[in-house]
Amino acid sequence: MSTEEFMLDTDDLTRRMDGAIHSLRTEFASLRTGRAAASMLEPIHVDAYGQMTPINQLGTVNVPEPRMVTINVWDKAMVSKVEKALRESGLGINPQLNGTIIMLPIPELNEERRRELTKVAGQYAEHARVSIRNLRRDGMDQIKKAKAKNLSEDDAKFWEDEVQEMTDKYIKLVDQTLEAKQQEIMQV
Repeated sequence: MSTEEFMLDTDDLTRRMDGAIHSLRTEFASLRTGRAAASMLEPIHVDAYGQMTPINQLGTVNVPEPRMVTINVWDKAMVSKVEKALRESGLGINPQLNGTIIMLPIPELNEERRRELTKVAGQYAEHARVSIRNLRRDGMDQIKKAKAKNLSEDDAKFWEDEVQEMTDKYIKLVDQTLEAKQQEIMQV
């Protein structure tokens, strides 16, 4: 089997790695630097009706003032589950209940809180790296299968190098994105 016969779908791998970077940027957008924003709740999911559901599908999310987010939960039975998900989210915000409305006062960012947020950003980046490595493994598995069908060693090496090069490029992009976000968080 020659290189012409086996074509690794690098466009697909690129598209999927771009997806991992997009997800990371979306998660980073949720890490606000001291200002309230509805997007900060996007990564949080609640175990509702037997499946993990985004908060914005369980209630109305509002930002009535610069340091406050409110969630008007539609189903009274879900209020405690939404509150629990918020407490366990790692956002470091203490939800306050007022009937079916959950208020989230956004604390002023002190040094300790900034450090916590940079750790959360680091966790998000690690999830992105793991996704990219999993995609690398998928690509390598495709090459292995082609090798079993008589793909030459030279051709296999060529494709393995391609996949590794893409992986390195995207891991570097994750690291650069993380570094920029951490600098943004630590800026006073």
